[in-house]
Amino acid sequence: MSTHLPPSDAAALPTPPMAWNAWGDPQLAKPLSEDVKGLLDSLLELDAPTPAPARDEVRLRPSALSGVHLKALTEIVGAGHVSVLDADRLPRAGGKSTPDLLRRRSTEPQDAPDAVVLPGTEEELRAVLELCARQRIAVVPFGGGTSVVGGLDPVRGQFGAVVSLDLRRFDALLSFDEVSGEAVLGAGVTGPRAEELLGAHGFELGHFPQSFRFATIGGFAATRSSGQDSAGYGRFDEMVRGLRVVTPTGTLELGRGPASAAGPDLRQLFLGSEGTLGVITAVRVRVHPVPAVRRYEAWRFPDFATGTAALRAVEQQGTGPTVIRLSDETETGVNLAMTSKIGAPQAVSGCMAVTVFEGSEEQVEARHEATRRTLLAHGATSLGEDPAHAWEHGRFDAPYLRDALLDTGALCETLETAATWSDLEQLRTAVTGALQGALQASGSTSLVMCHISHVYPTGASLYFTVVAAQRGDAIAQWQAAKAAASDAIMGAGGTITHHHAVGTDHRAWMEREIGELGVAVLRAVKGVVDPAGILNPGKLIP
Repeated sequence: MSTHLPPSDAAALPTPPMAWNAWGDPQLAKPLSEDVKGLLDSLLELDAPTPAPARDEVRLRPSALSGVHLKALTEIVGAGHVSVLDADRLPRAGGKSTPDLLRRRSTEPQDAPDAVVLPGTEEELRAVLELCARQRIAVVPFGGGTSVVGGLDPVRGQFGAVVSLDLRRFDALLSFDEVSGEAVLGAGVTGPRAEELLGAHGFELGHFPQSFRFATIGGFAATRSSGQDSAGYGRFDEMVRGLRVVTPTGTLELGRGPASAAGPDLRQLFLGSEGTLGVITAVRVRVHPVPAVRRYEAWRFPDFATGTAALRAVEQQGTGPTVIRLSDETETGVNLAMTSKIGAPQAVSGCMAVTVFEGSEEQVEARHEATRRTLLAHGATSLGEDPAHAWEHGRFDAPYLRDALLDTGALCETLETAATWSDLEQLRTAVTGALQGALQASGSTSLVMCHISHVYPTGASLYFTVVAAQRGDAIAQWQAAKAAASDAIMGAGGTITHHHAVGTDHRAWMEREIGELGVAVLRAVKGVVDPAGILNPGKLIP
């Protein structure tokens, strides 16, 4: 297939806000101190890291999009909204998982979308999808670029080319209903922009995943995102009241009224669909007034089991903290050892928990007091407000530390799962053992940290952070560890993913998650809304 190159003076598209080879804003990067580097080296025996290449040293495979197809796309969205420049393709060549970032450190030719397309209306979007279906061009929807499970990999599959469909132009507050407490937001609105737009009306969404600064409303819906305030406000899918979805065969408007018995809820087909069934363009969400009062308190527990029982008691009695999370002994110790280098409070043994309460003064006082009584009765010791404030201050910054760790020759990645309270401890033990065993087999000592990140009356989510020395092919090293952990999750009664989604990374385990018939159902739905199979191939559906 012939390649059409733009004129040498063609202008690049607006650059995505995240760094091309790291997490987030380069101005917020957090280099490790020499003391911390020394501590890590003594624990993990790090090898010398491979120097990261400059941007102009990274090579992409040439665009496979024909001049005819590029012309047709340009006619739909306009010359300023389509590009085959490497400067535009590279930032959309994947997400922000550790394998993604390690690939950015290679000077070998890399895969990237063959073009970047930015439609500005649903009519343009529908025309792009219809063209791509006719011409057999794969389409990868792109929001904030924060996927950590391969959800943005530019997989061509059986198609001749693949384009990145950037939704940033769908960036408006489309309607606001103060009486009903609902707002309609474009799929390209970022987390901070959503809070800014709603804040002008005295309201907020209250959805704060770690990707908050960069991820988008459409991405939250497409991946069933869960924010750090979910104990108070619920997961994002619980906030969604309606969706508009454009598919190659038509447009769907889903969600009528606050509840319905009109058959199965079709919103659920597209919440978590990861761009494989359609492109979400607008989301109607539940919103609430900005809280008048916030109150913070941190806690110490002697061990993880005691803390877990305390969190379960709080959640099951419904005392209503907005945030409640618990770090295990290793995570508590590592976090405090690192932050003590910059003047943090004296180290705390055992496990640390954080609680935050929001609402009116009367609500906050009542919820805090009821939760406090329960935690104290279950073996907690109060650490006061300061550690909880410190957690909130840095709650979006952990991925920057991963970048710094990669720079030292360490391997750092996260994974998450969820299970019932009855299965939680065996799940934690199984996953920890699987990760340590797989990394030991690669010749690397590892630190495996865990925290309870989200709670429900019947169970909770476990979020693991792994740090080890890079050995040999670091991508293959992590993939072996991730496969071992995924097998352990399924064997111990967990879900393959709680909020990171499926992407390419978890796709091989989907049949064990939903069964052979469940996979057939997803394939049947895709056959109706995307008969050519162009939408995000290689993701979600085995």
